Amino acid sequence: MKNKIAVSVVMGVHNPEREPFLAAVASICRQTFEDWEMLLCDDGSGEAYRPLFEEAAAMDSRIILLHERAHCGLAHALNHGIFRSRGRYIARMDADDIAEPHRLARQVHFLDTHPVFSWVGTQALLFDSQGIWGLQTVPDKPRARDFLPHSPYIHPSVLFRRSVLLQNGGYNTARRVLQCEDYELFMRLHSRGYRGCNLRTPLLRYREDRDAYRRRSYARRVREMHLRRSGFRRLGILRLRTWPYVYKPLLVGLVPARIQHFIRRRLGKQKIKENVWKTDTRDVPEKQKPIRPL
Repeated sequence: MKNKIAVSVVMGVHNPEREPFLAAVASICRQTFEDWEMLLCDDGSGEAYRPLFEEAAAMDSRIILLHERAHCGLAHALNHGIFRSRGRYIARMDADDIAEPHRLARQVHFLDTHPVFSWVGTQALLFDSQGIWGLQTVPDKPRARDFLPHSPYIHPSVLFRRSVLLQNGGYNTARRVLQCEDYELFMRLHSRGYRGCNLRTPLLRYREDRDAYRRRSYARRVREMHLRRSGFRRLGILRLRTWPYVYKPLLVGLVPARIQHFIRRRLGKQKIKENVWKTDTRDVPEKQKPIRPL
């Protein structure tokens, strides 16, 4: 490994499930891009999980374990990793997702050749224990209005310039944005003039199972409502016609989880059938062929 690290992959983890966690770590170990380090930030997991963390760290000498004594939340764990990182880029990764082998190579090449952008995300393939079932798409170059329906970036797919995160204080650890840390961060950065981009090729497999919507408490939806109101105001998009988007989390929370899941799967499957993404040649390093994950 070279002395100078290009990418620091930061993963905040709390009481992870064994197989998804090890698969997520292994997907980083299989990256074609080699100048990386991975910071596994244990957010106060139980003592019984210590052997699992050690097993994950043993996969590669570039993996570093960071342990918190108490469970303080994802934002705190991510900030710990960011401030301890050495790379010029910070790659996000969740403990149950899968990165495609060329993910880091494609994203590093893009930011190296597009200095106007402060981060780059990708589209994502949706999967569960049965395999891939859908596709989640996001805008190529999100603008303020793209924050109205939901965050226009898939958080665990994003590669940031480390300097941007440090200059803006990293993630907000306040309880009022708990479980909405990424949405708050992206709106804050946009309101300060920073911009991101999304590659059209899905370079992440995002795990979303049948219980995903049941795990979203109504308290979280209330926090998101308040975040939307303040975030939209900072972005200059809080108007009479956009107020329904402020209350969207509360309204969606009234719909039974099984119906939300049914609609989500139907839309995701339709995008897969339509093959709506087009391979983005802007982000392909010379002599590297575009990948097709499916």
